[in-house]
Amino acid sequence: MQGTFDKLQKLQDILSQKFDIEKDIEGIPKNLATKTELLNRLKKSYIEKNEQYENTKDKIKALKHEMAEAERQREEFEKRMDVISTQREYEALEKEIKGATEREQKLRRDIQREERAVEDMLNNLQREEQMISQQEEELKVEQEKNDVQKVSKEDLLKQLEKEESQVVPGMDEEILFKFERIIRNKSGLGIVPVSNGICNGCHMILPKQFVNDVRLGKEILFCPYCSRILFFQENETEVESTYMTAEVGGLSDLVDDFDLD
Repeated sequence: MQGTFDKLQKLQDILSQKFDIEKDIEGIPKNLATKTELLNRLKKSYIEKNEQYENTKDKIKALKHEMAEAERQREEFEKRMDVISTQREYEALEKEIKGATEREQKLRRDIQREERAVEDMLNNLQREEQMISQQEEELKVEQEKNDVQKVSKEDLLKQLEKEESQVVPGMDEEILFKFERIIRNKSGLGIVPVSNGICNGCHMILPKQFVNDVRLGKEILFCPYCSRILFFQENETEVESTYMTAEVGGLSDLVDDFDLD
């Protein structure tokens, strides 16, 4: 079984790197998607503001047409002042001139207000055009950078898959399936040692008989708490304990031999 444990530990390193790289490759389009979404929002905002800008320009054109008509009417009324013959006609015509003049002045103020607004809109549109152009350039650079990274990561992934194919032949397929799933779910750790009766993966105390079974190493055993594959790792404390037990056993044998004599 020691050979199997060695293979699993080597495979663990390979699979851990492999899954990290796959995750990185999967994350590349997500990073671009965020920047693309931002760019699309900027473009949508630009289109809406540009539409408002064009509508305001049309409104100014209509106001200028109305003002020209009011100005024409005022001038027409003023010309008629030369041919009136009664006070009543004079008062009526003076009222018409006054109304046309007020309408003309109001339209002129409206035009000036809308022209200031359209100038502000144009400035905002120009700024947004620059932002969009900058975002497009950044997105292009990021896309090229990610394409290079993706190719590099895919090459590394192929190398790891090649190494994996050299390790797995002859290994139990069910064990391999479980092992891969454990590594994916347990932060890259699928096989861990047992020391002092404790699983080094989840740090839970294991039953003594179970620890003895792991120590014997006759079969693949999984931690009952975290599901990782376990192998026995003897530390200094356990070595010392074993040594002391052997010493005590040896002294007992000497005493027994002495008593027999």
